[in-house]
Amino acid sequence: MGSSERQKEIKRRRHRRQKLRKLAVKLAKANVSEREMIAMKLRGLTPGADVLIENWELADADR
Repeated sequence: MGSSERQKEIKRRRHRRQKLRKLAVKLAKANVSEREMIAMKLRGLTPGADVLIENWELADADR
């Protein structure tokens, strides 16, 4: 039996949170080109990417 839509959404949120944690760790030691890649990945990862890009100070890296 498949899981409910609610359970699928919870799983997606948890996985997205894990990815965000990993990207935050990479950001701490990233150079300029890696910061651009992180900003691009954030845009594809979550609908709230604009807020995260501002909070993580990636606005200059995001082109």
